Amino acid sequence: MREFKYIITDPEGIHARPAGELVKEAKKFECKITLVKDGKNGDCKKIFGLMGLAVKTGNEVTVTFDGADEDAACEAIEAFMKANL
Repeated sequence: MREFKYIITDPEGIHARPAGELVKEAKKFECKITLVKDGKNGDCKKIFGLMGLAVKTGNEVTVTFDGADEDAACEAIEAFMKANL
């Protein structure tokens, strides 16, 4: 299992457009990808799971990866978040 922490820098937090893009990116991998904020979990492969966390600018989130391709997924999702969130 791998994980990384990230502080959201997007002025609007995780809203519909970047959440949809994140879901697309996460679906490229087989492993389970979970975003955690304040003890609540959201499945990165489901847009409502992400939107329900109400992640705002400045919030720290933890993204966890568990499965066969977790290393590749971790690198790709971390790069995506740095570029878009």
